[in-house]
Amino acid sequence: MNSPSSSSSSSITQQQQPEKRKQGLGWIEWARGWFQVIYEMFFQRIAASHLENPLPLPSLNHLTCIVTGSTSGIGLQTARQLAETGAHVVMAVRNPKAGHDLVQKWQSEWSGVGLPLNIEVMELNLLSLDSVVRFAEAWNARLGPLHVLINNAGVFSLGEPQRFSKDGYEEHMQVNHLAPALLSVLLLPSLIRGSPSRIVNVNSIMHAVGFVDTEDMNVTTGKRKFSSLVGYSSSKLAQIMFSTILQKRLPAEAGINVVCVSPGIVHTNVARDLPGFLQAGYRLIPYFIFDAQEGSRSSLFAATDPQVPEYCEMLRADDWPVCAYISHDCRPTNASEEAHNMVTSHRVWEKTLEMTGLPADAVEKLLEGEEVQCRYGLKQE
Repeated sequence: MNSPSSSSSSSITQQQQPEKRKQGLGWIEWARGWFQVIYEMFFQRIAASHLENPLPLPSLNHLTCIVTGSTSGIGLQTARQLAETGAHVVMAVRNPKAGHDLVQKWQSEWSGVGLPLNIEVMELNLLSLDSVVRFAEAWNARLGPLHVLINNAGVFSLGEPQRFSKDGYEEHMQVNHLAPALLSVLLLPSLIRGSPSRIVNVNSIMHAVGFVDTEDMNVTTGKRKFSSLVGYSSSKLAQIMFSTILQKRLPAEAGINVVCVSPGIVHTNVARDLPGFLQAGYRLIPYFIFDAQEGSRSSLFAATDPQVPEYCEMLRADDWPVCAYISHDCRPTNASEEAHNMVTSHRVWEKTLEMTGLPADAVEKLLEGEEVQCRYGLKQE
């Protein structure tokens, strides 16, 4: 039997031991994640058979929506359908000329059907955090409301070698997570003016096989071998984790809800470095895989359905450990087990603010109407 002093010493020693960090997914989590991916691939069309295509939308004359990456794929379909139902749509794109060409084409096709589409194009390059800050500053300077921010743009560099942005970050992590996170935070003043408003993050079922090491966000330490699959799945999991903490940091009275959505397995997401048994499934693309219009339905649903804020508030009231997540069939679903890891989610939050050059109290300051200084976007020519 230990003496009181030795027991106390043992307790202090235990408290001083550093917390053991998780090094990766356990094999059961890994297997469960791949099962979810495979299941979605082969059964998504059945699960979403109740949905119309295109998804019917209510009149959106009162909404202003920013859609990133809207010159192709899911983003293109999302922007066009929002505009055709009356929304003021801002196409935030890397190539403004391509955006303007699309707008001209849509206006021509829409002529005689209804009033001219209310669309504009603004430049936004997610591979440059300076560009993200400049975009947010230009939009906030209008002092107008923003009702919906759809972080749609993403990258999956299929089978390509590891690449880094000029900011020094792995491209998947920057485009899919860091830049949208920075944009979401910096646009909070406009989202508050548009309250009730929503941030919709286009995610992926591939987050289920992702793992985020906050000490190795660039996957450069050698602890994990890089592949585009590792980069993509990790960035999508990081997006959910950041969204979870952002939702918790936003008080209910702010009227801003954060939602992640899965578009399903869409033709634009074909990945050459997926395991061979999954690549075989892509040979059956005509039946199993969604096209871009079908893939846009979950984004449009999350952006416009009146029950989505109620769902978010229910999760907030229950102190649910992960943000709202809408599946490809436009039904609420649960993100992966690892996405529920609150310890890692808080680390992702802190690391993301650090990497994007924001102070730790950026959200609180913006909610109070104060200015926030970001180390990016400072008049650099």
